[in-house]
Amino acid sequence: MDVKSVLFSVSVALLLALPQVTGCVPEHRSEVAVVPICVAGTDVREAMNIAEDVLGDMHFVIDKADSEVGLIRTKPLPAAQSFELWRSDNVGRYNTTEANLHSIRRIVELKIGTEGRELCIDCEVKTERLSIPEYEVTSSARAYRMFSESTESMQRLRLNPEQRAKMEWIDLGQDRELAAKILKRIEDRLDSEE
Repeated sequence: MDVKSVLFSVSVALLLALPQVTGCVPEHRSEVAVVPICVAGTDVREAMNIAEDVLGDMHFVIDKADSEVGLIRTKPLPAAQSFELWRSDNVGRYNTTEANLHSIRRIVELKIGTEGRELCIDCEVKTERLSIPEYEVTSSARAYRMFSESTESMQRLRLNPEQRAKMEWIDLGQDRELAAKILKRIEDRLDSEE
């Protein structure tokens, strides 16, 4: 293979990958079916304790746990970066890539209740992305100040009051893959308790 053929092949590969890196490709979230788990012989308090342990193992912090209502909600957890090998909150290549490119956070909500003689657990994972408005750049030499009051030698994320007021978390919908993974871990733990 000559040099021109190699360069052409590399160029085509880069052009095909460019839209995915720059975000020009339509959103690609897998539509995994989240099926609530139902088990017999377990009470709400025991299931909540197991669910809290599973969420804790995944580094989620419980914000609200109410056994009367059968609800567990976590505080927002920033998504794992690729170097955080001990974390397991990014399920799938798309979610991992998205978490490395953007500031992503997730909130888990578990609903635990009885249906007939069985105890059923359902899970929803809300995903959000941080949106920070750009700082007006008047020349290419000041591009390092696009998002913050940084200098050429020290980059800091220090927002001005106008940016801070417009900063918001944008709802990206449900992370069904992570919800299914959480339910599977809870189900495995419930099965091992029997």
